[in-house]
Amino acid sequence: MKQEYDVIVFGGGTAGVVAAIQAGRAGARTLLVEKNAILGGTLTVGGINCPALFFAWGRQVIGGIGWELVAATLVETGQRLPEDGRDPRPMRLNTALFAALADQALLDAGVDILFHTMPAGVRMAGGTWTVELCTKTGLQSCRARTVVDATGDANAVGLAGFELIGAETVQPGTLTFRCSGYDPDTLDYAALKAAADKAVAAGELLVTDIGWREDGPEALLKRYGHNANHFRAPDAQTSAGRSAAEIEARRALLRMYRFFRKQPGLEAFRLDWVCPEAGIRETVRIRGKQTVTVADYESGRVFDDALCYAFYPIDEHLHDGRGINTRPLKPGVLPTIPRGALLPADSRFLVVAGRCLSSDREANSALRVEAPCMAMGQAAGAMAALSARTGVDPEALPLQDIYTLLREHGAVVPGDTAGA
Repeated sequence: MKQEYDVIVFGGGTAGVVAAIQAGRAGARTLLVEKNAILGGTLTVGGINCPALFFAWGRQVIGGIGWELVAATLVETGQRLPEDGRDPRPMRLNTALFAALADQALLDAGVDILFHTMPAGVRMAGGTWTVELCTKTGLQSCRARTVVDATGDANAVGLAGFELIGAETVQPGTLTFRCSGYDPDTLDYAALKAAADKAVAAGELLVTDIGWREDGPEALLKRYGHNANHFRAPDAQTSAGRSAAEIEARRALLRMYRFFRKQPGLEAFRLDWVCPEAGIRETVRIRGKQTVTVADYESGRVFDDALCYAFYPIDEHLHDGRGINTRPLKPGVLPTIPRGALLPADSRFLVVAGRCLSSDREANSALRVEAPCMAMGQAAGAMAALSARTGVDPEALPLQDIYTLLREHGAVVPGDTAGA
């Protein structure tokens, strides 16, 4: 690790990886700081290995570095690349290969990578960010011209003293797992639902331990687990809140396991693997220089300073076991993400990428997924590199300069008629 950088990126998830690669490829001396031992965030440690959605209405709307990593992973495993998004089969990525390819792309871009590290302090002095890093061997400090917060929880923004917005009730989390030891075609799902209702009434099980809705465990068992449960996760942007969430996720898993093992046809039920980290859908958002509302999102508003597209239905998971508030976008609607939503209010030389962008809760439920996070990451990395090179704050950078850099690295810029 050096003492001086042009750009420091906090968070090595789907937004941060792309931001750091983009900054490095643009010539910025870049450091990527990640709290885990592997890159990819929700895609790898969270087990959601089917990033969506890169295509909309028959054309590619998110491309660039994120798509490059996804495509390279698919090619590595001999899978066919979708050409226009009309193939209904979801992309399933080999997470270990995705992480390895991300490692190599970062190194090829000249980026320094620091795992097992978190921000401990972020402050601006004399036009330069001084950052305290909590490493395994103690606190270390370094400086950077521009900082990118891709933690998902706006941890760096909060440490820098800028305002964060939370909600009294947030979306539940999910602990992704894979199970086996049974034949789903032979199970009596009506009997399992009745047994589950009895266990819930007795306090031995929560409805959300075995599914998203009050309809029993059929969906979970037919797909052998995966993204199939809910648990409450308030204040997961803090270490204390995240610790409570991780513990509750495993308690839910244990209740599910014990319940299933008592049921006919599930006596040999087993857990083959469980993700090392629970997936968190919502914590806090920045108060930005601009905010994306659900009306903006669902109308496909093209912001004057739009940097990238996003495409996903409203997807608000409900904390009470009653399922998901899902609303598909109307035909032809294609939302955009403005520069101002990636810039904390009153900040300078500080950029955000990922689910903590400035947006209301319903819009955020769609913007938080992996493909839009990748698009935001590339936009953030481009702005950070240009600001470090020119000394111009991200808010004042000429949009055409940002667009030119993004296009050089394959990104789809709003208004472009062709895909990446």
